[in-house]
Amino acid sequence: MFSKAMLNLFLEGAAETFYMVLVSTFVAYLIGLPLGVLLVVSDKDGIRPMKVLNRVLGVVINLLRSAPFLILLVALTPVTKAIVGTSLGSTATIVPLVIGSAPFIARMVESSIKEVDGGVIEAAQSMGASPLQIVLRVMLPEAKPSLTVGAAIAITTILGYSAMAGFVGGGGLGTIAVNYGLYRYQSDVMLVTLAMLVLIVQVFQEVGMHIAARIDKRRR
Repeated sequence: MFSKAMLNLFLEGAAETFYMVLVSTFVAYLIGLPLGVLLVVSDKDGIRPMKVLNRVLGVVINLLRSAPFLILLVALTPVTKAIVGTSLGSTATIVPLVIGSAPFIARMVESSIKEVDGGVIEAAQSMGASPLQIVLRVMLPEAKPSLTVGAAIAITTILGYSAMAGFVGGGGLGTIAVNYGLYRYQSDVMLVTLAMLVLIVQVFQEVGMHIAARIDKRRR
């Protein structure tokens, strides 16, 4: 049995993990969603082709996506310190989480919007809708179920990133697993933190899939 202090530590770690994941996901979507839309709109087959912009965005997003998160976490230490004032703790970890996950979200959004039936977009264009109207009233609403599933996947990915941040004092359950489970050889602590992370992943996945099924018009 764990002591009361250890149980409190688990609860505090879970709360920090939720804080990091939810805030990081929200901010990353503020960046990744418009980037994903811009990738679709500026594509050669998009509603407003812009070859140079699309290519530059694609290169930058691919470069950031290809960087392993742990390396990115360390490389962004000066940026994190400049923004937050420290590179340790849950709040500091949000900075690399956002930078590391925003490109991934942009690609997820791009993929979701490209699933929208081209005939619907062509119909909107024939009715004189502007590109902004097509994005807001056709593309995003039609892609909503896929975007919701993508959000659930993004949250679980960011959760995995937050656990990795435990190796550099990032806070949350990852830090507990590293400091107690790894460095102090307490396998029971490692197993409990692992079980809690798996449970959180399952909760986010089930909620995301349930919401996606509820709003998917094709299943009605």
